[in-house]
Amino acid sequence: MDKPLKILVVSQYFWPENMRINNMVEGFVAKGHEVTILTGQPNYPEGQVFPEYRKAPDIYSSYCGAKIYRVPMLARGRRSLTLALNYLSFFSSASTIGAYKLRDREFDAIFVYAVSPIMAAIPALVIGRLKKSPVFLWVLDLWPETLDAVGVVKNRRVISLVGNLVSWIYNRADYLLLQSKSFEENIRNYCTKYIAPERIVYFPSWAEDDFSADVIAPSDILKADDSTFTIVFAGNLGDAQDFPTILQAVEALKPELALRWIIVGDGRASSWLHEQVAARGLDNVFLLGRHPLEKMPPLFAAADALLVSLKTNDVFEKTIPGKVQAYLASGKPILAMIEGEAARVIKDAGAGMTCHSGDPDGLADIVRSMAALSPAQHQSMGASGRSFYLENFSKDKLFDRLETLFRHARLRSNDRR
Repeated sequence: MDKPLKILVVSQYFWPENMRINNMVEGFVAKGHEVTILTGQPNYPEGQVFPEYRKAPDIYSSYCGAKIYRVPMLARGRRSLTLALNYLSFFSSASTIGAYKLRDREFDAIFVYAVSPIMAAIPALVIGRLKKSPVFLWVLDLWPETLDAVGVVKNRRVISLVGNLVSWIYNRADYLLLQSKSFEENIRNYCTKYIAPERIVYFPSWAEDDFSADVIAPSDILKADDSTFTIVFAGNLGDAQDFPTILQAVEALKPELALRWIIVGDGRASSWLHEQVAARGLDNVFLLGRHPLEKMPPLFAAADALLVSLKTNDVFEKTIPGKVQAYLASGKPILAMIEGEAARVIKDAGAGMTCHSGDPDGLADIVRSMAALSPAQHQSMGASGRSFYLENFSKDKLFDRLETLFRHARLRSNDRR
């Protein structure tokens, strides 16, 4: 029997924040490995440290048997300046205080949950160098391209500086795990030294087990209604999701089809959405706010179709939003106003219908077409999506693949030592 691994997970975000890395930790603990987490104080997405954590931080010092080390940092707040300071404070604090807290620990592998910003990888590189442990960087966003694409940073000199930082990080990681196959060209542009092909690995996201399990209990946040076609959007409500275009399609379809548009989540566009839904009299749009993960599978089960949308640019076209895997696993048809890699996956899966990003007429057309299908056709489309998910994004398969990479890296690391 293989010896259990000692794994360090470095992530700015972790439980009780709702992040996919929580599920990975659960999975590796269940496999018998010793997992340690280096993270910050929970404050996403509200922007303030969770009150329950402030009251009793010791309760949040372990998760499913994994030990959690938290470092001090500034909360995100609601302004660009406080958000930048939040990023800066985490990677500086984790690189120093975090490294000190872990001074007596040894690790076979260090895994970085590299959601934005990329600087969160720096503590892992520091600790990896100190411990002589291999560092696995899971690249979930393309930097600095994402900064440019969303317009957060427009100064070309700043973009160039971030690019230099990205290059420094990529060249020092032992393995680069890519969320999308389309990332590789961008990634290699920042690898100034040769990186062997086996060290750049396609490693997509998965959906939590709840989404692929049979749903028994009905949703307590949405009642099923056979008299109307129900479309559910779940996730971040931000500028990138292009709600202005979605609302145009809603308005166009309102006079002709009995539709319910259910929007679940939170984000920077939440206030705008509430205002616009009220101002336009869209009484068939229901904004249900944010709910815990366990509420989502029953909600999806009450839907006739699930909606994913994303504005288009060179970066977004190479990205697969995490909700796509959850939608596929749920076995429901997908309506997608999206381009690139995500659209390709949905088409290859035979899981739904797609239209171009930013196209309200196109979205209205695929909603009409989807609503006209029979229940049997909906069921067949959903089943195709779930089958594709199990073949390509199964959590068990992905975790086994990562475990194998960890073991190979440990052998190489031991040889170097």
